[in-house]
Amino acid sequence: MKLTIDQFSKEFKISKEAIHSRIKEKKLDYVIENDTLYIITPEPTSTQPVIQEVVEPTVMEKPKSRPTVSTILSLYQKENKQLKEKITQLEQKIDQLIADKEAMLQAERDKIEEIYTSKDTQLKEILQLIQTNLSLQQTTPKKVKKEEPKLIELKEYLKSLELDSHQRKKIKKRFLEVYNNDVRIIQQNGKLFLDLAKYDYSDLLAL
Repeated sequence: MKLTIDQFSKEFKISKEAIHSRIKEKKLDYVIENDTLYIITPEPTSTQPVIQEVVEPTVMEKPKSRPTVSTILSLYQKENKQLKEKITQLEQKIDQLIADKEAMLQAERDKIEEIYTSKDTQLKEILQLIQTNLSLQQTTPKKVKKEEPKLIELKEYLKSLELDSHQRKKIKKRFLEVYNNDVRIIQQNGKLFLDLAKYDYSDLLAL
């Protein structure tokens, strides 16, 4: 009966180290077939357990064959090749993991840059709008409000704007059309007055 080292170890409850030691000491018969070492054991009988035959080297037959140097080298080369293949597979897996990690990091960087670019564009638009509003406020004439009294007659105010006669008539007509319904226009003694400190008349003064 031929058993591999694993089978022999399980069958007779002997450690692999002890088996290898006995093989080196030539206490066990074995053969090598297809690069696999088999231990030769006699067929068990009903009166004599195989374990006794294995333990007692005196009942063992002499090994039928011994591995040659080339056979041992072939075994080592086979194991070495298998180890190299496993190492190559592990290296490929590691390279793939690194590549996946770098791709994830690049995607995160691109996402963050896109967010900051969008925020930067929005901030620029807000700043530009604020600057435009400030420019408009600076170009709006303010000296009239500062220099004019609280109430000023519409006729006098139109003269101060240095408008021509046609423009003054057009604006005055506009005031006359709405003064009954517009609280901003004050009538005193048949004349129309403006309260520039309190109201804004830009819609009625537009040319």
